Amino acid sequence: MTPAPPSPQLRAKLSPFLSHSIPALAVQAPEPLYRPSPLGDSALITFQPGARDIPGFYVVIPAGGAGTRLWPLSREGHPKFLLDVTLQGRSLIQATWDRLLPLSSPARTTVVAGPAHINSIRDQLPDLLIDNLLCEPGPKDSMAAIGLAAAVLAKRDPDAIIGSFAADHMISGDDAFLSAVAEAVEVAKKDYLVTIGIAPSHPSTGFGYIRLGEKLGMREAPNARLVSSFKEKPDARTAASYIATGIYRWNAGMFVTKATLLLQLLKEYKPDIHDGLIKIAEVWDEGEAARERVLSEVWHTLEKIPIDNAVAEPAAAEGRVAVVPATFGWDDVGDFSSLADLLPAEANQPRVLGDNHLVLTEQVAGGIVVPGSGRLIACLGVDDLVIVDMPDTLLVTTRARSQEVKRLVKKCRDAGWKQLL
Repeated sequence: MTPAPPSPQLRAKLSPFLSHSIPALAVQAPEPLYRPSPLGDSALITFQPGARDIPGFYVVIPAGGAGTRLWPLSREGHPKFLLDVTLQGRSLIQATWDRLLPLSSPARTTVVAGPAHINSIRDQLPDLLIDNLLCEPGPKDSMAAIGLAAAVLAKRDPDAIIGSFAADHMISGDDAFLSAVAEAVEVAKKDYLVTIGIAPSHPSTGFGYIRLGEKLGMREAPNARLVSSFKEKPDARTAASYIATGIYRWNAGMFVTKATLLLQLLKEYKPDIHDGLIKIAEVWDEGEAARERVLSEVWHTLEKIPIDNAVAEPAAAEGRVAVVPATFGWDDVGDFSSLADLLPAEANQPRVLGDNHLVLTEQVAGGIVVPGSGRLIACLGVDDLVIVDMPDTLLVTTRARSQEVKRLVKKCRDAGWKQLL
């Protein structure tokens, strides 16, 4: 496992690597919320959730993936959700925790992660209860991770409503986000699998899309609609056509539902996964020995599949999936190009993730530079480059091709450089 690269010349406050545990934030008193609808024909509809805390609502944070498109900044042993990619002093998983805590509490917040990241998560989230940190033996994609949390929580509280939110996404407009989640909980109470649709800001080819269906007409959730269908990541022409219709939203992979309903959908569409997860959940709280014994028997047999393909798409075809369109800003920080958009920059200068004093430029426009080694980086007459200089690895590419960095990761693995991944 490659640790977070050290750099004695980097100032701590200007490094994306958090080397210390940040104290838990005090929960602020609830504030009044106002949320406009993103739909033109119901623009005046607001949702008033009252107090922010939602009794019986459990937050689930899947913390998986290596963030290969952000390599060599993000590594298998220190993935992007552990990084402070905006230099605000909080990693992505800490920001996710902060954002969702007003809706639940530490007692009702669960993180699912792999064994390599358990200790780092404990360090970064000191208020996370040990019983709520679920360790999955190996990566099986989002269905197994979210399903495991649903099975364990359903056994602890059969009435639990869960909301799954990735550990490594950026969100702006917390009030609008909290309102959308609260509205989704109201819809979930009516036995729907509910997702949150993000109003697209441009015709992205990097995200999946949700096609909006008919309004549900729920007084408790005035903006909710049925999901007509889920669409895979489109090409540029198709993405532009989606945006032009006004009835598509980005799929951010956020799901809110009764834990028991998710298990029921699994039983119908993926019975083998359902049976395995139920077997694991039956012994989860009986002690580490029993848990490890069943995990070793069952986990490797589970199908590796995203929740969208496993249950959301087939359930949507049967009218069992709803969507709450939302207006908050969202980004999955999926590559260096999107990361660059999150950082401030002077006109005609590259964005710098780290110490600006380590980057000198002349006639350089756009791009992003990560001075992670402590060395001076000097650029002359090059535009829109991605330069990631770490103590053990240097990456140079263009913003236009930053989505393809994962191809280099595969090449490194095949060439025997696994220790750098």
